[in-house]
Amino acid sequence: MLALAAFFALTALLYASVGFAGGSTYNALLVLAGTDPQVFPIVALTCNLIVAVGGTIGFARAGLIDWRRTSPMLALSVPAAWAGGVIPISKALFILMLGLSLLAAGVLLLMQRPPQDADAAPRAGAVGLLASGPIGLLSGLVGIGGGIFLAPVLHLVRWDNARRVAATASVFILANSIGGLIGQLMKAMAGKGAPVAEVVAYWPLAVAVLIGGQIGSRLAIGRLSPGLIRRLTALLILYVAMRLLWQWWTGT
Repeated sequence: MLALAAFFALTALLYASVGFAGGSTYNALLVLAGTDPQVFPIVALTCNLIVAVGGTIGFARAGLIDWRRTSPMLALSVPAAWAGGVIPISKALFILMLGLSLLAAGVLLLMQRPPQDADAAPRAGAVGLLASGPIGLLSGLVGIGGGIFLAPVLHLVRWDNARRVAATASVFILANSIGGLIGQLMKAMAGKGAPVAEVVAYWPLAVAVLIGGQIGSRLAIGRLSPGLIRRLTALLILYVAMRLLWQWWTGT
């Protein structure tokens, strides 16, 4: 558990520094550690919430959240995330979906255009609305917040400048994590998911991401190029995705 907690803390630090919460990688780490598959989504979504709360508060205080444009996306994504959380899926399907979603996220991050920081980019609200529902459903199914998918899409269509996209992704992650977690807990209480006592045993991971997330939010890795961080993160995500897909393919 100590080694896993250290990896969770590092993941939270890195992801928080670029506006994400790390749910996809938390899940991947749990899979690769041989954890009970019923535990994956609840633990990952709980850790997501811890990291995303801090990021969202910071963005809100800075006045970077455009609630008028963000709220319609949340109205579509959160119910979808809840529905995804309620749906029971097998371990094999979970690993396949997580591996494919990470593969897509890595590719999207590599394709992401350099953001425009000086001026807001042309509005592309329709694209955000169209993407939010499916991303929310996938988020609930595999226990992630979905910001790692939404942010590259918003950058690709020049939805807004980099800081506002990051703020929107943070709110999106927080809201979808709540919706997905409620669905996962309802599934657990219905006897179709992990027993609550089993999940509680992973409390050190929550402490680890709290520490890592706070450090990441404050440091923000200001001395490194955001483009370099994005590319390195994408390569890490692609590596983990291939590990998961290989595990699914071989059945190990």
